[in-house]
Amino acid sequence: MFPQRNIFRLSQRAGQQLRSAPVRTAVQRRFNSTETKPSWMVDNEFNRERAAVKEHAAGTSDLWRKLSIYAVIPALILGGINAYNLWTEHWEHWNHLPPLEKRVEYPYQNIRVKNFPWGDGDKTLFWNDKVNYHNKDKTT
Repeated sequence: MFPQRNIFRLSQRAGQQLRSAPVRTAVQRRFNSTETKPSWMVDNEFNRERAAVKEHAAGTSDLWRKLSIYAVIPALILGGINAYNLWTEHWEHWNHLPPLEKRVEYPYQNIRVKNFPWGDGDKTLFWNDKVNYHNKDKTT
């Protein structure tokens, strides 16, 4: 019982001391510096060069930010529009071709040495019925 009471009293005293004005102002003074440059920083060639590099980096990063916003984004939009137009133009050509069943199958197309282990064994893994057609009996 007594050790607990002593610890409680000590913690109360420590809290009061931490809340006192001298400690609080010392902590605030340490983090709120009024100097523009730290006291350890001297004016020499190395520090001047470092400041110049920092200033150059700020300007260069601003340039690249503007390039990214005003050049890259419109280029991506225009590239996307171009890709969409090419895609639709490509599929318009398919309307002029004969149906898949009537097209000529050459011997070098759809070569099957052995069956695939999935499905009916004739279709590849990326088989698309709209584009791919294979008739085992029909070869020239």
